[in-house]
Amino acid sequence: MRSSPPNHQDCNSKALSCHKAGLRERFRALRESMVPEQVRASSLAVCRQLAGWAPLRQAHTVLTYLAFRNELDTSSLFDLLPKVRWLVPRVSDGNLVLHCYDPACLVRHRFGMLEPAPQLPTVDPTVVDLVLTPGVAFDRRGCRLGFGGGFYDRFLPTTGALRVGVTYDSCLVDELPASERDQRMHWVVTPTQMIHCAPLWPGL
Repeated sequence: MRSSPPNHQDCNSKALSCHKAGLRERFRALRESMVPEQVRASSLAVCRQLAGWAPLRQAHTVLTYLAFRNELDTSSLFDLLPKVRWLVPRVSDGNLVLHCYDPACLVRHRFGMLEPAPQLPTVDPTVVDLVLTPGVAFDRRGCRLGFGGGFYDRFLPTTGALRVGVTYDSCLVDELPASERDQRMHWVVTPTQMIHCAPLWPGL
C-alpha cells in the first residue's frame, strides 16, 4: 500500500510551529534571566511612555494584563491614569474573559498568574478602546510571538480596540515568523520606543 504524498501546507505549518517554538524558548529564557531591578526599571520606563501618550490618556476603557514571569509590569498606570476604566483578563475554557480590575478580588490561576475572581461581572470586548498586549517577543511590523496558547489571537478579533504590544527592547526584532491567523499590533511600545506598525500591514 502506497503512502500518501506529503501535504506541503502541513509541512510548512509544522516548520513554522517549530521555528516559533525555538524563538519562544529563546526569548522566554532571555526575559526570565533579567534581575528584578532591571524588570522594575524597564516597567517604569514603559509606564512613563504610555502615561504621556495621547491615545491612552484619551481612552475610556483599557484592557491590560497582570505581569507574570518577568513580563513588563503595567500596574503603575492604574495610579498614573486613574480616570481610565481598567480591565484585566481571566482565562476560561481557552478564551479570555474581561473584568474590571479589583486588587481585592484576584485569584491564582493554575498556570500561576493572578486573574480576576470568576464571580465578578464580565465586560463586553466591544466596549474596549485599547488593549495593552503582552507577548514573548514582537517585531517592528506588529507581529507578536505569544506563549503558544492562542488566547490573544482568539480574543483580538472580538474587539475593534487599538492594539498595543508591550515588550522589552531586547525582545523586539525586525521580523518574526507569522501566519495569517496571528493577530498583529497597531503599535509596539518598549522602554525606549513607540513604534507605529499599522502602515506596514499588507494592504494598508
